[in-house]
Amino acid sequence: MMASKLQVVFDCRDPGRLSKFYAEALHYKLQDPPDGYASWEGWLKDQGVPQDEWNSASAMVDSSGTGPRIYFQQMDTPKLGKNRLHVDINASGGFREPLGERKEQVNREVERLAGFGATKHHELDEGRGEYCVIMLDPEGNESCVQ
Repeated sequence: MMASKLQVVFDCRDPGRLSKFYAEALHYKLQDPPDGYASWEGWLKDQGVPQDEWNSASAMVDSSGTGPRIYFQQMDTPKLGKNRLHVDINASGGFREPLGERKEQVNREVERLAGFGATKHHELDEGRGEYCVIMLDPEGNESCVQ
């Protein structure tokens, strides 16, 4: 039996903003508009979608074609608590590199993500050679940079 293709879906308030943030964070790209259209706005207009609904969804894809498509859909309900699912961003070389170098790599990525609207929440440095930084995306969802 062949494995199913995976799509990850985020419920969010601002799909356009969050998809742009994660495209930068994960080195993805926003999904191209359908053939024959230079922009999603042109396609939406031709489909008769009212302009106030144009930010109801957005998607991004891995330009190499190996990672899953990630879809963002607008929801009006607020985030109620801790995520049940989160994104790990592997910015370092892992345990094969010395801890000091890993920390530098992680902290560089933390600064890069802050430039796109993320907020550093706290560091996890448990003394067993593990190190990661918990970040909040522009809507307050947690992710780990390790």
